[in-house]
Formats: sequence, C-alpha cells, structure tokens
Amino acid sequence: MKHDLTIPGVVTHAELQATAESIARLQLPNGMIPWFDGGHCDPWNHVETAMALDTLGLHHEARRAYEWLASTQRDDGAWHNYYLPDGSIEDPKLDTNVCAYVAAGLWHHWLCTGDLATVKNLWPTVSAALEWVLAHRRADGTVLWARETDSQPWDYALLTGSSSIRHSLRCGAMLAALVDDHPDHLLRAADAIDRVVRTDLGAFEPKERWAMDWYYPVMTGAMEGPQAKDRLASMWDVFVMVDNGVRCVSDEPWVTAAETAECSLAHSAIGDLDTAVRLLDWTRPHRCDDGAYLTGLVYPDRIAFPADERTAYTGAAIILAADAVSGASPGSRVFRHGFLDR
Repeated sequence: MKHDLTIPGVVTHAELQATAESIARLQLPNGMIPWFDGGHCDPWNHVETAMALDTLGLHHEARRAYEWLASTQRDDGAWHNYYLPDGSIEDPKLDTNVCAYVAAGLWHHWLCTGDLATVKNLWPTVSAALEWVLAHRRADGTVLWARETDSQPWDYALLTGSSSIRHSLRCGAMLAALVDDHPDHLLRAADAIDRVVRTDLGAFEPKERWAMDWYYPVMTGAMEGPQAKDRLASMWDVFVMVDNGVRCVSDEPWVTAAETAECSLAHSAIGDLDTAVRLLDWTRPHRCDDGAYLTGLVYPDRIAFPADERTAYTGAAIILAADAVSGASPGSRVFRHGFLDR
C-alpha cells in the first residue's frame, strides 16, 4: 500500500521518494549506509536512514541495513562509534545511545512492514544491545554516556543520550512482547530515566549549548504534557533562527537541516503540527536537485558547511519528520507521545 507523505506547499511525496532513493544509492553491498559516498557510518544514523527507507517502501534495503548491524555487532552486544566502507573501525569508542537505537529502528520496521520473521531473527541482536546499555546505568537510572573499549566508562550521563535511550527501551519492550520475551525490566529502566529527566536535569552533564539537549527530551517522550510544551517554548528564541531553521549550537549561525527536522518531530509529538510544518518548510534551502540535503547552512550568506556536504542522515530526518506530520505511514506513530505507553 502506498502512503502519501505530501505536505502541501512544503514537500511532495515524489520529492521524499527521491530523498529515500538518494539514501539507497549510498548503501554498500554489505548493507552499510555511510553518511555520504566514501564517508564513515555510525550505527545511530545508520538506523535512522533505515527507518527512512522503510517509510518510503524500500523495505529490502532497510532489512539489509539491519542485517549489517547484526553482522558487525560485538560479542558483548555493542557497536563501535564509526565504521569505514572497507570494514575497518575508524573510532572504537562504545556509545550507549548509539548502541540502543537499533531497538527503535526494528520496532519502526515492524510497524511499517508487519515482518515478524525479521523481528524474530533480529531480536537477539536488539536484546543483546539493550542489555549492554543497561549494564551502564547509574544508581539513579540514567545511563553513562560511553567508554573506550578497554577502559572504564566516562562518569557522566547525557540528557540527549539518556532521553533517546528511554525511547529505545520502550521500543525494545514492544518488540519483546511481540516475540514473547519479557519486557518488564526494559519498561522499568525507561521509567527510571523519565523520573530523572522530569525532575532533576542537574543529574546530566551540562550541554545547554547544543540544540539537541533542548528538544530531545520532548521528541523522545521523556517529557510530556505541559512540561514538554514549556520545554520547547523556553528555548525557542535561543536556538531558532526564524525563517531559517534550528541552529546546531546556540552561539553560532549554523543551521542544520537534521536538527530542524528533529525539532519538527518534537513539535509533532506534542500535537503542534503548525509549528512542525513551519520548521520543515525552513529546510527547503538545504534540498539539492537529486533529493539529498545539505547538512548545514551558515547565515546570513547561506554558505554550505561543511562545504557541499550532503548527508544520508539529514535526508532521513526530513523523511521521518514529514511522515510524523502527515501520519501517512504506519511508522509515523513511533515518536507520538503515548503510543509506546500501551
């Protein structure tokens, strides 16, 4: 069944299909999706691109992306931070948020396809990843950011990372129930993160300069209701350059299309579709003729930075944000508040 993601006056389904195909063209024979041709790949953005492929019906390519993750997973359940096209490891660091996101991706794949065989085949991969992540919890339930392969983890948690992990844990719980496994401990772990995010932001390493720390607690459902609305309103003037988009960091005029699209997702999650559409509309200057998107533009001169860089994850974020607004695909619900609380 074809789902129409068109947002009138902003982006058409055909344009988004072209974006998905620009991502698929980057996919290597082994299933890995690099940021750009010849570039590296990190597992978090790799999952996001697979989600975008599923959204536009490229399910075979999405399955290959998840199979690449299964084939490269470490024995302990983790992945390294960056992989190169030749299969070598560029950055061996192990990041908890990066490793957890496969759960969100596989749940989204199930929503889009109903492919239970793939879910059952990949559940051991997801389960191992989530158990590795849970082994890095602090006493308050937040999750330590990362560690090098042969050393102790950094002694702090990140708000963005922990917020994303709670979303992955809830997606993992849905998958566990689907395959008749036990989801309760995953839900308890997500609840513990929620309590800290909602009541004690001082528990996290200060990263207020970064836009993601602003909207991620809302986008992922760690904050809901009036608190979520207040959170988005509180720093709008800090991070948003009206008519241009969301700046990646508060003190530079560098607007990134991915952050703008994710901020749109956050507004969709709380039901503010008007603002979500405005934000998506502001990504148009990033769009290229082949459907790919420039990573960032520096204002006021609209200079592409990094120079002419077009990243697969940027296009993927646009697709997911458009789907959340249009509600077109079954996967559009994956960030909707309340959906994962069933």
